[in-house]
Amino acid sequence: MSKSPEEAFREMRGLALAALLAGGAVLAGGALLAGPTLATETTGAVTDAAFPELPTGLGLGRAAQPEEIAGWDIDVRPDGLGLPEGRGTVLDGEEIYVMQCAVCHGDFGEGAGRWPTLSGGYATLDTHDPVKTVGSYWPYASTLIDYIYRAMPYGNAQSLSPDELYAVSAYVLWLNDVILDEDFELSHENYADIKLENETNFFPDDREVAEKHFWREACMTNCAEGQAEILMRARALDVTPEPGQGPTVD
Repeated sequence: MSKSPEEAFREMRGLALAALLAGGAVLAGGALLAGPTLATETTGAVTDAAFPELPTGLGLGRAAQPEEIAGWDIDVRPDGLGLPEGRGTVLDGEEIYVMQCAVCHGDFGEGAGRWPTLSGGYATLDTHDPVKTVGSYWPYASTLIDYIYRAMPYGNAQSLSPDELYAVSAYVLWLNDVILDEDFELSHENYADIKLENETNFFPDDREVAEKHFWREACMTNCAEGQAEILMRARALDVTPEPGQGPTVD
């Protein structure tokens, strides 16, 4: 008996998801999430009960669990929303920084090789060689802890405990003279109070208002009189120099 398109689709969906989830779905970090039972013990037939329909869409997949969402929802806002609970001092952070950060960023945040500089750069932003660091350029202290929280140390991201996270952040802020006391304890309770010098020089993107007089509606039909004509081709321009013919770099 021939099957309707809907019946064929449901069967194909069941078989595809059975192949994907039979051994459990792999999550970030290599953890396994047990999938639903896909077959009966007696017949091995795939059942619709294993694939409850979602309210919208094609009915594929399932809703993410709260603990799965929590693993990704770790961003930190400038007002402090999203800060993990913890605390750490500048002195505690120095030891962690030397062990896990200095190889790339230098002992004092000066940068090693071509790795990013974290400190210094004051009064350079209006020069031909601006040095954009946490202290000279960044607008919010939350950017520092947000990035360390998600992406550092390099090659071992998200390995720091919350207390280590605050300690390292405190040390970097101390390197930039934002924190002046080595015994200062940074925490989720006072982090939002840290202000960086360059914050006032950032402002919302207002191009929709300030530059609106430059805009014009894009022309899609009958935009110009006459037929389009090719005036030059890239090959004729000879934009790729012959070996030994290109410009030299000192």
